Amino acid sequence: MTGALSGGSVEFDRALSAVDGRAAASVVRGLLDDGEDPLAVLVDVIAAGQRTVGERWQRGEWSIAKEHAATAVAVSATEVVARFAERVPITRGRVVVACAEREWHALPALIIGTALRLHGWNTVLLGASTSPARLSQCLHDVGPDATAVSCSVLGALPTTRRFIEASTTAGIPVVVGGSAFGRDSTRALALGATAWAPDAHGAVALLDGLPAVVPRAKPLPRQGVTEQSAMELDHHRLVEVLRGRWTPAAAATPDAPLERKLFSAACGEVLHQALHSVAATLLTGDPRTISETAAWIDRLLTARGADPRLAGELGDALASTLLDFPTAHDLVVRYWADGLVLQGEHTS
Repeated sequence: MTGALSGGSVEFDRALSAVDGRAAASVVRGLLDDGEDPLAVLVDVIAAGQRTVGERWQRGEWSIAKEHAATAVAVSATEVVARFAERVPITRGRVVVACAEREWHALPALIIGTALRLHGWNTVLLGASTSPARLSQCLHDVGPDATAVSCSVLGALPTTRRFIEASTTAGIPVVVGGSAFGRDSTRALALGATAWAPDAHGAVALLDGLPAVVPRAKPLPRQGVTEQSAMELDHHRLVEVLRGRWTPAAAATPDAPLERKLFSAACGEVLHQALHSVAATLLTGDPRTISETAAWIDRLLTARGADPRLAGELGDALASTLLDFPTAHDLVVRYWADGLVLQGEHTS
């Protein structure tokens, strides 16, 4: 990273912390005017700053409201680079960029779409939570050379699979990326994607080498899909059962003070993420989704001063709640505690 980019990152972080969209846009504009690589501005300044925003919420330093406001600032800053990218001549084919249904984090897709446009691709950006039907219609209307799918949350992996099916059924290669896929290609390839990109640099590099036509994605293992589908249909009931069995969720009251309400809201989100982590393992065969989620929950609770035993208690509650889903139950029993050990918690 150049000295200018490093200094720009500090200024950009300051603008995010102040939720100052004008200042953030000015930082990005200044870097571009000074000749800094626009892709580096996207990755090393904007995307890096947004990761810090998420970490601050996880550590309990920022409210969810401030996180959302700062994200809006980052979106506006990315649009500055997107306008700059429009000056680049189109020298390659066309790519449809979308977020899977239930994926409301539109910024990563905007960053990827802008990065590809900077590289000469003609990009069609569909935005947050695109339905598989809408994607299929777009593929039919546009006839792209590739599809790029962003997925940040585990709960959107099932619809990402539907995107992969829609794209590969049309013979169109599909590149996926985002934090829901973890640190390697395991989940992406298990779901039938043509390729996995770790970041915007990776996406740009991959697009040039994709095949012109790909075969339809192979069916997923029947047992995993059957249980995942049943869990998805029963998701809301399972959340309520978990809520009654896990101490901090069961103790939530409507007349609690604000700080307690914010903690209860975080605990409510935790219940969904715990179930989504199991469903993701059923679909991809990657048990790290469970242990990594347990570690994430452990860090989130610890940062908020909660009893360190609560993450382990949630694992027990999750296992008992999933008794009617034998494979899912066994996965929780086998892998949940791995995440807690990684955080230094020993329950024996």
